[in-house]
This record gives sequence, C-alpha cells and structure tokens, in this order.
Amino acid sequence: MMFVRMLLSLTAPLAYATITGAWSTFVVPHTNDADDTPALMAAIPDYMSDASIVFEANTTYNVWSPITFSHLTNVEVVISGNLTYPKSIETVQGYVAAANYSGAWFSFIGGDNVTLRGNTDPDWGWVDGHGQQWWDIMQQTNRPHGWLFKNVTNGIITDVKIYKPVAWNFATTGSSNVHIFNNIIIARSDNVSFPFNTDGFSAGGNNLLFENNYVVNGDDCLTVGNGAKNITWRDGYCEGSHGLSVGSLGGDGQVASVENVSFESTIMNRTLYAARFKSWTGGNGAAKNITWKNITIIDVMFPIYVTQNYWDQSGGAPPNSSSVNETHVENFLFDQFVGVINDTPGYVEGSCITDPCWYYVSGATGKEAVIFDLYPNTATNIVVKNLVASTLSGAPIAAMCNSSTISSDVGFVCWNGPYVPTMAGL
Repeated sequence: MMFVRMLLSLTAPLAYATITGAWSTFVVPHTNDADDTPALMAAIPDYMSDASIVFEANTTYNVWSPITFSHLTNVEVVISGNLTYPKSIETVQGYVAAANYSGAWFSFIGGDNVTLRGNTDPDWGWVDGHGQQWWDIMQQTNRPHGWLFKNVTNGIITDVKIYKPVAWNFATTGSSNVHIFNNIIIARSDNVSFPFNTDGFSAGGNNLLFENNYVVNGDDCLTVGNGAKNITWRDGYCEGSHGLSVGSLGGDGQVASVENVSFESTIMNRTLYAARFKSWTGGNGAAKNITWKNITIIDVMFPIYVTQNYWDQSGGAPPNSSSVNETHVENFLFDQFVGVINDTPGYVEGSCITDPCWYYVSGATGKEAVIFDLYPNTATNIVVKNLVASTLSGAPIAAMCNSSTISSDVGFVCWNGPYVPTMAGL
C-alpha cells in the first residue's frame, strides 16, 4: 500500500466545481450489516439530472447488489467512502445469473455529461471486490463485470480505486467523448492463485482518452474492441498484464472495424505482452491507423505480437484458412520500444494452466522482440522502428516473420532468426 500512497500523493487533487442554480445533492445512506443498494436505487429517480450522488467519506458502504444509473444528465457520482461487494460468492453469482442483470455491478446506461469521481485519499475511496477468494478456487462461473459506461456521451471517470476485482473492470461500450484518467486497479494475488480475466479497461465507442492510469492485473491492461474509433491511451503503467491490445476481432467471420488508435508512453512491467493485436482466423474487416509508441518493457515475454490466427486452443490445432478476407491490418507502427525481454528458461506465466500453454507459439525461442503471424496480402504498411531491447539471459534478440506474407519493409529482416533492423526500422 506504500507505493499507492506515494502515487496518490503525487496526484494533484481535483477541486470540486462551484455549482450554481438548481443543483441537488444526495448523500447515500448507510446501514450497518445491510445492503445499501436499495436505498440508493429508490432515490435515483429524484437525482437523474443536475445532481451529485455522494458515497460520503469515512463510511464503508455495502454494495451487496448491483447498481444501475440510467440516462443521467449533468450528474456526478462521487466515491469518497469505501465500497464493498458481497463476500459471499454465491450471492454475487445469483445476481449475475438473474434475467434483469444489467451487465455489470455498477452500470451507467445512457446519459450525457456524466462523471464518476473517486478521490486521492490513500485510505478511502476504494472499491473492494473480494476477488481473492474467487481466484483461490478458480471460480469462473457467473463472475461480475465491474463498471459499465454504456452509450454515455461526454463522460469522466477519474480517481477511482479498485482493489481485488473478481474479474473485468471498466468498459465504455458505445460511449463517446469520455476522459478516463488517474484511476488505480490492483488485482494482485496474495499467493499463486491467478487473477484471471481481470482486464483493466475495455475501450468501445469513439473519442476516448485514457491518461495516467495504473493497472496491476491478469489480463489486458487496455483492450480496444470492434467498432472503436479515435482511442488514445498515454502515460500509463501496466504490471502483470496481457498488454495494450487491439482485439480480438473477426470472431465467427464478423466484419470488424477499428481505427485511429494510439498507445503512448507506458511502462509494461513483467507483462506477458506489451503490444498485441489479435484477430480470429477467417475474420473480416480491417484495423487501421494504430500506433504503439514510447513503450518501456521490463521483463516482458512478448514485446510485440501480431496475429491474424487467433483461435480457441481448447478446440485443438489452429485452423487453416485461405480466405482473402482475413481481418486486414493497415498502417501499424511500433515505435521506440526499449527494455528487457524475459527469456528465463522454464518460466511460465501465471495464466498458463494447460500443456502447452495457451500463449504457446510453435518455433519461438522466447527471445523474440517481434512476432508477426500474418496471412498473405492482408497487411499494409506495418513497421517496427527504433527498437532497443535485450534479453535477461544476454542472448541476442530475435524475430518471427514469414516473408511470403509481406510486400514492404517492416523495419527488420522478416525471417525466423536474429532481429536485424532494416532501413525502415532505423
């Protein structure tokens, strides 16, 4: 917790705006040993516009059932106290399995000018998901998503602090013009149990800006999904994650579209991947104009990984595809990756529970800085440049790339062998 205190002390507090006019404030009531959700849900209809809904400081609220905010206008939800999920796994599963479950434990459905604001107090403003007990028994049935911003226009998510979520955290499905900044997610296990599917942020919608977010988890730090456009992530920290990802796209032949995405200035610490693109075999559509730039890698297994051959490995060997409609990639740039590759012999990342591991790449040596797993005539202007990396073992770094699948300079010699920069990569 000491690091979190230091991090919060460096974050400038956001002053509450002075509000004039017909603005109302609702302080959520708390009852010891009882669910605080019903009282809030009963009050929400009276505070759907021009209002603050406040979980007050020095109070630990029992959010023992899901909360849904629908079609708010000019409303801020302020988390000054702590919030706690039910400790009972069965209780949570019952709500998630219910027909009226909204898709997340905290849902914002529709609305304009909606703010979710935590605080910078190191002891208050935490949301405790009690995820450890789920991870310890590897319970993956009827797990809750955390926070859903769905079809929200002009939103802010800031200073929210999540501790041990059960699984997925934030999703911005169909939202636009949302600023997500200064949030903290700690999904770190106390033991060898792995925090499966604890994705940090799932970016859906358009015009989304992610800044200064701190994520320790066991899946994608940020994943950009189908239909997303104009997405920026910068000045972040990701630890233990599965990378800054686009996809997966094109499942079941779906026509995918992602464009104008930028991942910038981020530290990737002991992650499985740093930059990752994944589309399903047989997919359609395209991902365009995507940049990963100024990425620091610390003991990362796969710094740059691009595959158009994503598949369900539990179903056997990868399928063969001769389709010309694989999800195309256009204008991909990987620029200024600097750091160290984890090529420790025998090292197994925590999400590996099968033999071979789900992330196994046939023929890989563990020293690859770049893996391009592409189909012929499906990739245009994909380039790696200014890559400076070494391995923990001191062995030379390598690349995996099939030259028959590319038609232009990708910034390095496209082969399965040592990483050798070319003119485009300098």
